[in-house]
Amino acid sequence: MNLPNKLTLLRVVLVPVFMVFAAYGRIGTAAYNPNAHLVAGIVFAVASLTDFLDGYLARKYHLVTDFGKFMDPLADKMLTTAAFIYMLVDGLCSPVVLAVILFREFAVAGVRMIAAGAGTVIAANMWGKVKTVLQMLTVLFYYFVPFFMGDSDIMAFGLITQVLCWLVALVTVISGCIYLWQNRRCFMQAK
Repeated sequence: MNLPNKLTLLRVVLVPVFMVFAAYGRIGTAAYNPNAHLVAGIVFAVASLTDFLDGYLARKYHLVTDFGKFMDPLADKMLTTAAFIYMLVDGLCSPVVLAVILFREFAVAGVRMIAAGAGTVIAANMWGKVKTVLQMLTVLFYYFVPFFMGDSDIMAFGLITQVLCWLVALVTVISGCIYLWQNRRCFMQAK
């Protein structure tokens, strides 16, 4: 197993670690734990960094594998979906946003399964990468900014977080539509 694939697997392993700290963070509740919230953000940031590094190393050193093409986007989905679920539980992300994210991911996974059945592996496209980066930046904002803000900034923080979540939903819809359009021939092959 090459280094980029190991970094992808590290990201998968970091997901439950992130979830433990996010569960204890609970911003916006009486049980808010700023230290756990910040540690969740740090774990998320490290996991996000592995996303950049694995792709960079795989392309630079020609270490792109079918495993990486499949597992890298899956690891991203696991990480960002977990983060958005905790944002939803904390009341700062609409269930509609999470539903849009999940619908897009299920649709893309379906296309990838159809393509895999035909012996083709479909890598993530540029819009998928834009969507992932925006999701990661939104989550990083959510987990890092509260540590540095005062109590009077909480309403602005909540508003900005919600705007970012809706922007994520918009980019997610755009990237999903482009992905489905670019890979529409997979549907033709499935008939």
